[in-house]
Amino acid sequence: MHSPHPTAAKPAVGRFGIFSHELRSEDPELHGQVRDAAAELEALGFGAIWLGGNSSVRHAAHLAESTEHISLATGILNIWYEAADTVARQRAELERAHPDRFLLGLGASHAELAQNYQRPYSTMVEYLDALDTATTPVPAQRRILAALGPRMLRLARDRAAGAHPYLVTPEYIEEARGVLGDEPLLAPEVTVVLEGEAARARETARGFLTYYLQLPNYAANLKRLGFTDEDLTAGGSDRLVDTLVAWGTDEAVSARLAEFHTAGADHLALQIIPSEARASLPQAHWRRLADITGLTAQNTSPRTSRHRHRLRRSAACRTKAARRTRARHAAPARRATGAARAPWSTP
Repeated sequence: MHSPHPTAAKPAVGRFGIFSHELRSEDPELHGQVRDAAAELEALGFGAIWLGGNSSVRHAAHLAESTEHISLATGILNIWYEAADTVARQRAELERAHPDRFLLGLGASHAELAQNYQRPYSTMVEYLDALDTATTPVPAQRRILAALGPRMLRLARDRAAGAHPYLVTPEYIEEARGVLGDEPLLAPEVTVVLEGEAARARETARGFLTYYLQLPNYAANLKRLGFTDEDLTAGGSDRLVDTLVAWGTDEAVSARLAEFHTAGADHLALQIIPSEARASLPQAHWRRLADITGLTAQNTSPRTSRHRHRLRRSAACRTKAARRTRARHAAPARRATGAARAPWSTP
């Protein structure tokens, strides 16, 4: 029996969001920068922030304090690491403070990454049951599943607001929409490299993909789509890279994103992979994505422009202060080891 899927669930996240591991940083020195970045994403017109990796309700609560209406989602919360009753209680507290802002993204992760990993589908069913029967239940329309295979997609259709698949193609989206039907939310993560030179773009993409292509769940899903073992080696063949990652000129990236929407996606959670080394949040890339997706053109009021200017000025001041602090802290380490550790880690 299918659960109801209110049509209001789709407009709440809009057509584009940002998927970011960095925005769930727990480094106290970076909290101000992270909060300013979240506020700027809201001002730019993005509909949602997806907190990548093993994120939790508390990460979303931190960003809710610095934003007003943008949706905040876990992408994803790992069901092997947090008890359902605890998650339900934390989610209820966040809901009381910031109503209708939070979407609980749940995933069963991978055997290689989770302790006591077994029977992922059955465990997800049990987890959803526990959320339903908690003292403060989590409504089906306020949770979304990191579904890949047909079984988990059907579960997302029947027991959640929809699906949030990762590392997928437009062809997959068309198939997933067929399983989900018209009403559930389909919000895939889409990887973006804003680099027009083919060799450099693919090199950057492969640096990101190599890790994920070794995980059996992703590999099996890509093979279902017709890719071979050869396609999955050495960071991916050109064919695989070009299918999974939107790269190129602004026009090429825009056209690629449109393919996902045409295939049936409601919302795209865009994950930027910079082609250059970075020591801070990729905010310049996010601003460029706002231009590429047309969000900037939709948010041209003087009030919005002034708000963006204040946020960027504040963010610049925080970034300079953070760099000075890191430089002071790194100096003894450089003298001792000859190297300073970068503040951001690759997902």
